[in-house]
Amino acid sequence: MNRHNPEISKGIDWMLVAMYMALCLIGLLCIFSVEYRVGDNVLQNFLGFKKEYSKQLFFFGISLVVAIFILLTDSKFFTATANLSYMFGVGLILATFVVGKEVAGSKSWIPLGVMNIQPVELCKIFTSLALAKYLSSPNLDFQKPKSQLIAAAIAFTPALLSVAQKEPGAAIVYFSFALAFFREGLPAQYIVAVLSLVILIIASIIIRSDILFMILTVAAVLIIYFIKQRKKRAGKAIMMVIAIWLLSVGVQKFLVPALFEKVLQPHQVVRIFASFGIDDYQFKDSARAVAIQKEYNKLGSSKKGDPGKGESYNVKQSKIAIGSGGFLGKGFLKGTQTGGDFVPAQNTDFIFSSVGENFGFWGSTLLMLLYFGMMLRIVFIAERQRSVFSRVYAYCVAGILFVHVVLNIYMTLGLAPSPGITLPFLSYGGSSLLTFTILLFILIKLDADRQMVLR
Repeated sequence: MNRHNPEISKGIDWMLVAMYMALCLIGLLCIFSVEYRVGDNVLQNFLGFKKEYSKQLFFFGISLVVAIFILLTDSKFFTATANLSYMFGVGLILATFVVGKEVAGSKSWIPLGVMNIQPVELCKIFTSLALAKYLSSPNLDFQKPKSQLIAAAIAFTPALLSVAQKEPGAAIVYFSFALAFFREGLPAQYIVAVLSLVILIIASIIIRSDILFMILTVAAVLIIYFIKQRKKRAGKAIMMVIAIWLLSVGVQKFLVPALFEKVLQPHQVVRIFASFGIDDYQFKDSARAVAIQKEYNKLGSSKKGDPGKGESYNVKQSKIAIGSGGFLGKGFLKGTQTGGDFVPAQNTDFIFSSVGENFGFWGSTLLMLLYFGMMLRIVFIAERQRSVFSRVYAYCVAGILFVHVVLNIYMTLGLAPSPGITLPFLSYGGSSLLTFTILLFILIKLDADRQMVLR
């Protein structure tokens, strides 16, 4: 084992640090662009913390202090405390059920004075460390179902608690750990199963229930017929087809309706329906139907009499802002849509709309290249690690960033339902910026000490 070197700069991947700094500065510029008004005393606003861009600068300063603290920490600390930190994270999520602050119908925030923290977001760090710790265990055989179930339990326990908090959007991000699972040898059949489930859920939303049931039944009958024609002893195969048919019908008839009737909040249901152009879903619960209609009415009365059907106001305004930027963009501080406050949540969930309007297609493309360059760099870093712990953790970080970036940008462009997740390093919010900073700089520290023998 190499002797620990106290120099903070020793072994640091400065390319990854530069990408981090660039994204944070772009985020500050975007938040500034949507809040700045002609005649504002910028210096006074920065010093007085009256604007969100001044608060974000403060959060950025705190994040840099935390980053330096991480780089000064012995990397063995993260392996030693991985399980303890995971239990702490789950405990924080459970604490929100008692002391949590309700925001948009979800009691998932803990107020800390200067900022609110969302434990389910913070727990992504702890879950990454816990998975890295478990998957790097000596003599672990990840081909065994028992090992796979334990890893899944570690990954998805916070997600299930998030759903219980009525925050299913945050829970989606926890599927990003699948990238680390597959890197460590999870069979490819799971990919097929997950993709099939996603397709079935989407089909259950856009196709009438009775028609989809007929399609599934006819498909099962035809498959059984062809199996019997080709195999003499086809009992097991036929039973498999019947089991898949029963599972598919169960998802279509019970799971999907339960999601819309019981789990998702009315505004979340409207987001999903708006993405698929649905406005005639029949709810069994009349109170639920009234709540959904109220959400549609809110969309309709938000701005300029938008009817609220087929597409949410937020997404429409976001697409208008991005489209108005054209190829070259309108220029910094010259955006009329984001600068005129037409796009709701334009400095948080829809921050990408300010990039599209101010800097156009070329600026948006450069931003996405910067993001994917960071992800590729993380994968490169993952593959040069000497320890399984560091490699798994790196893939967890890459997966989390990928899901956040893709879903947020797709949401902003109206290509996917809005899950209400932030754009890493750009969206306003101390909790989000601090979480991603800690997530990234733990990786940078592990990589800096990669010559050390870490379990």
